[in-house]
Amino acid sequence: MRIDELGPLERQLWHAYPQGRPVEGRPGSPEAARPAVRAEFLTALLLGAGPEPAPGDRPALRLGGVSVTGTLDLRFAEIAAPIALTDCHFAGTPLLSGAQMRELTLSECVLPGLIADTAQILGRFSLTRCRLSGPLVLTRAETHSDLDLTHTVISAPDGEAVSAVRLRTGGHLLCTRLKVTGGMRLTGASIAGEFDLEGAHLSRPGDTALDAYHVQVGEDFTFHPGFRAEGRIILSGAVVGAAVGFCGARLHHPGDIALEAIDVTVNRNADLGAGLTVNGGITLDGSVIGTRLSFEDATLSRPGGTALSLRLTEARETDLRTRVPVDGTVDADNARLGVLYDSPATWPRRLRLSGTAYDALATPLTATERLAWIRRGTEAYLPQPYEQLAAAYRRLGHEDEARTVLLARQRHRRSALPLHARVWGYVQDATVGYGYRPGRAALWIIALLAVGASFFSAHRPAPLEAAKAPPFNPVFYALDLLLPLFGFGQKAAYAPHGAGQWLAYALTTAGWVLATTVTAGVSRALNRQ
Repeated sequence: MRIDELGPLERQLWHAYPQGRPVEGRPGSPEAARPAVRAEFLTALLLGAGPEPAPGDRPALRLGGVSVTGTLDLRFAEIAAPIALTDCHFAGTPLLSGAQMRELTLSECVLPGLIADTAQILGRFSLTRCRLSGPLVLTRAETHSDLDLTHTVISAPDGEAVSAVRLRTGGHLLCTRLKVTGGMRLTGASIAGEFDLEGAHLSRPGDTALDAYHVQVGEDFTFHPGFRAEGRIILSGAVVGAAVGFCGARLHHPGDIALEAIDVTVNRNADLGAGLTVNGGITLDGSVIGTRLSFEDATLSRPGGTALSLRLTEARETDLRTRVPVDGTVDADNARLGVLYDSPATWPRRLRLSGTAYDALATPLTATERLAWIRRGTEAYLPQPYEQLAAAYRRLGHEDEARTVLLARQRHRRSALPLHARVWGYVQDATVGYGYRPGRAALWIIALLAVGASFFSAHRPAPLEAAKAPPFNPVFYALDLLLPLFGFGQKAAYAPHGAGQWLAYALTTAGWVLATTVTAGVSRALNRQ
């Protein structure tokens, strides 16, 4: 390319390039008023067609306020000079596949797309305040510093607007105020620093708005404040070196999963509260949170479905104090929730606690109140939620509350038994409270003893052998009838008749029932069954 073939602005750029001086067309002007620069000229200049730099020169392409005609094709090229383009309008999609570049900065540019798969950028890659009417392709691209997409608008509503599978950044991935219409896919991406989506808006209704499956983030992964998404967010398999935050975010995927975060590992906090609003479900199954998992002040809604799934989730602390009761089911089956914070005012309408474990309940409530919490789950009898709650009370030294919970467990179990077992259960409940109310047995014995002693004092039974019979004592006679394993010599020496005989039978039967239920109940209580 000869200098006499260049236009006036291209000639100016030809001379400015070796020293890295900026060249301005007409920034902010309409398309028709902008001077044009050919993409083939820019390609030739970057590949060494320009004048040789003098000693001490630092070549750089710094250009703004122009229309770039044709297609900038730098595929598999090695570009030593940094590129900084401001307010440039591109007619064709720049092709940077496999290119090796020192630094690339595009600011306030308008492009039909950008293809930079497998590109390697030694410094910063900045695409800020730009407008792309086609996809941004960064598959297997690598930047040794930050990748900055702040305030950029990308639109490809019929497919993937951002394709960055296995992207690698040596710094932060900055997506503050990014607006994407279409899918954003970062499967397997590795970000050494922070992944920041503060104020971003991702829109792909009815489909996946963000696919960050198996992404690795060295620092924070932030979606707050002001993040919005229409469509599913997938974070499954992600590993986050610091914290995840959704404070103030709005996720909208009604009737389906809005946030899928299965088997996620977060070394610090996962904050899904402080104003988070979700229309759809959240799934955190199998995730491990290093410290605190919080839904405090969140609004979760998935009517008729599972609004929050915490199956097999692990955290040192879990805060379920949502802004309003969760509209849908909360499933915490087999979760390990550490210290659990909740409030009766915001308990979910349905709560599954099968196999759920927690170290302590931070909100002090009576056993009766907590039993209402357990019963928000399935109607089927499940012993573990009762046992876990009783264990929590025992750790606090509240043995009476623990016994109340275990008694409620036996009563719930009784409802699933056959008729004859239910009858025997009612007897055990009435007499000794299944062993958790042993004082009832003493009250029954005192009451029956009083009845028997009063009756036999007024209706003394006849002795079997008057010469050998000990002096009659109505109290010990009634006690002899009630206690099947002990004898005072009264029952064998006297024989009641008529009503007295029937009362004797009743006292003897009651004694055996009491003895049997006390033995069964105490054995059950001791074995924590």
